[in-house]
Amino acid sequence: QVQLVESGGGLVQAGGSLRLSCAASGRTFSRYAMGWFRQAPGKEREFVAAVTRSGGDTYYADSVKGLFTISRDNAKNTLYLQMNSLQPEDTAVYYCAADGPTYSDYVFIIGNDYDYWGQGTQVTVSS
Repeated sequence: QVQLVESGGGLVQAGGSLRLSCAASGRTFSRYAMGWFRQAPGKEREFVAAVTRSGGDTYYADSVKGLFTISRDNAKNTLYLQMNSLQPEDTAVYYCAADGPTYSDYVFIIGNDYDYWGQGTQVTVSS
């Protein structure tokens, strides 16, 4: 089992940047595929980005491709989401999620594929 705690959210002006972190408990972080999702008020949760357990492959939603970067540091049990050129439509609660443990090296973009979720961190982008 793994526990996830997000941090790094906050209020930023349009065009600004934030880096979210997701700290994972346990010794087997490297055996979990990881992802970021977000949920805006009144909207369904949506996929943002995912990374394989090794960090060797990533996948992004079209809306954030080229603007956001997902990465992980398995030595530090931490997942990151670097968000650049933020816009008001990026305002949401951002969640990290873990799928595993697994020996496969896949990315997952469907929320139901993930077994563990953090509590979320609020990102607000003002215009």
